[in-house]
Amino acid sequence: MRDNDYQDQREPARAGMEMDSTVVTSASSHIHREINELYGHEQAVRHLGSLLTNLGEKSLYDAVAQCNRCGYCETSCPTYSITGRETISPRGRNQFMRMLVEGRAKNTASAEESLSTCMLCGACSTACYAKVPTADIVLEGRRALKGYGDNFFARAAVGLMLNAQWLFDLWLKLAYLAKRSGLPRLAAKMGLYDFVGMPGLAEAEHAVPKVPLRFAAELLRSDPALKPGGKSSVGWAYFAPCGPNYIFTGVALATVRVLSRFCGEGVFIDNQCCGLMAHNYGRLEDAREFARRNISRYEELKALLGDFPVIADCSSCAAFMKSYEQLFTADPLWRDRARAFSGAVRDILEFITPEQTAAAAGDQAAGGGRVTYHDSCRACHGQGIRREPREILRQLSGSRYVELPESDWCCGGAGAYAFTQPGISKQVLDRKLRNIASVQAETVVAGGTSCLIQINAGLKAAYPSAKAVHYSVFIDEMTRDKKQPDRVPPPASV
Repeated sequence: MRDNDYQDQREPARAGMEMDSTVVTSASSHIHREINELYGHEQAVRHLGSLLTNLGEKSLYDAVAQCNRCGYCETSCPTYSITGRETISPRGRNQFMRMLVEGRAKNTASAEESLSTCMLCGACSTACYAKVPTADIVLEGRRALKGYGDNFFARAAVGLMLNAQWLFDLWLKLAYLAKRSGLPRLAAKMGLYDFVGMPGLAEAEHAVPKVPLRFAAELLRSDPALKPGGKSSVGWAYFAPCGPNYIFTGVALATVRVLSRFCGEGVFIDNQCCGLMAHNYGRLEDAREFARRNISRYEELKALLGDFPVIADCSSCAAFMKSYEQLFTADPLWRDRARAFSGAVRDILEFITPEQTAAAAGDQAAGGGRVTYHDSCRACHGQGIRREPREILRQLSGSRYVELPESDWCCGGAGAYAFTQPGISKQVLDRKLRNIASVQAETVVAGGTSCLIQINAGLKAAYPSAKAVHYSVFIDEMTRDKKQPDRVPPPASV
């Protein structure tokens, strides 16, 4: 469908609501009979049974029907702000989905561009008075697209992570060895990625200049101080998300150092992937299996150690784990267990307090360049975390801290979005880079690993005097006593 097919959406909200009144009765009767025209019964396993929204548990139709097309969301949407196209605005996506659910649009392929260009940032839900969960609605639409989730590499990666973790780790290390050898750069120059129809791989390889050959989980698993044996209680358990585990090993080690320094004794939960990748890329049952394994591991430790917070240092993963209950709305037993697990999850951005770091701040706030903070989308929109990291950064940076204009504007990373939608992603990133340059920041602190990849790639090309660092790394550097070596060493050897 074309943008002009949505001319009615450009009219005032009242007109849109009046138009909808003629179809609400029919659509409601569909829901009453448990009929969903978006997908057939045989496909139901690929979809969530219901969505947990700010207005309660809703069917897909009831969730999307909360959108009255007022348009408040559009000024906060990166894709609409850049293109001005109604079909790739939040209300345009919601209208597409409503038409598909009601059967007024029969071909899901017609909505593919609208659904695939969403960054899932959640900014629209923050701006929305009804808090319509557009990101969850869009994912439900993507799962109905033919072939979604059937990509060979996605299937292989998820399958190995679930069933042969050691083999996935080995495969990734071999890939990293190849990267260090320079072979991927050669392949990009020869156009091999374009030849196999995956040009985004070249961008992905370029975006991560350094890769580890020892992963964080290996290092933490071998640390006797992080084992539960002999402990009756702990102040925290570290959950290693895939980004810090496989790419930013130094972030994981910095997080553990900071937690050990300020929060007492803890353990490494020795987790699997949180399941976010499987969830977002069409493999819902795999996402549930990742969740079940992590919940079970948490329960084992809880039986030994009592209650403790589960700390993650990638905001996307933390936000997803806080939503585990939504994966199990049709399974009462696992739903209760998922709710208990999610209640224990904390993002490192919200866990450390200024009172804990006050004594360690010292005189370091006086020197160095300007520091600013980028709100990772799944921190501010997904978890409502805004105040806590700013308090810490102001304390540790003093007068060097400057507020970033449009700090909660997406950087364009959005997981793999930068590689699947490079054109839009670059335009979104350019806006972020202009804001960073406008305050002459030298250090951009962030809590999402895809943000680190995206922003640093942009800064390297356009503003090389600045760099993005993870929140844990920044706190670690600013509060470390240089005279006293930490128990967990920096990752010099990985």
